Amino acid sequence: MAKIKVYGHPISTATRLVLCCLHEKKVEYDFVLVELSAGAHKQPQYLALNPFGVLPTIQDGDLTLFESRAIAKYLAKKYEGQGTELLGNSLSEQALVEQWSQVEGQSFNSPASAILFQILIVPMSGGSTDEAAVEMNVEKLKKVLDIYEERLSKSKYLAGDFFSLADLQHLPYLDYLVTDCGKGDLISSRKHVKAWWEDISSRPAWKKATGKTP
Repeated sequence: MAKIKVYGHPISTATRLVLCCLHEKKVEYDFVLVELSAGAHKQPQYLALNPFGVLPTIQDGDLTLFESRAIAKYLAKKYEGQGTELLGNSLSEQALVEQWSQVEGQSFNSPASAILFQILIVPMSGGSTDEAAVEMNVEKLKKVLDIYEERLSKSKYLAGDFFSLADLQHLPYLDYLVTDCGKGDLISSRKHVKAWWEDISSRPAWKKATGKTP
């Protein structure tokens, strides 16, 4: 059986999400580098796979799939019973995984990505960080993390006492916020969020996805 092909870039948050999911599910894959600096993601060859020109995209046999959360859910379902169970077992567990996955996409991602964009991406493009925008989104993210703190005071992970896709989806942006954006205090100042972050960021699959271990 041919391996899944992953078209992406190592620094891409969405690519890292998919790679982490693959490692959690113990699925072998072939990685195809899409060089962002050369604009390869906007070239006809890549646009034929993903007309939006964003990363990542996977090919699995006849299936071509983009959007990292959709890819991760597909992988978790296809390889159910292999590697880490990421979707929960019972109907109620699955519902909670879906709920907190939606929270990540709707409430966490917007301020987190805005902070990263202003602190890392804008300067790389020759611009100046809008500190007011950073502060506004830090305040938004604080409110989200306060809710997480309450939730994580009652369960080890977001959907319950098991690691799931809901937790995994937070890893890419949290990692950049802590290691590159100087916003680690958002995590360390919240006891239960801190314990959760230390737990999920130490997982071997995440370390492999980010190249922190071979």
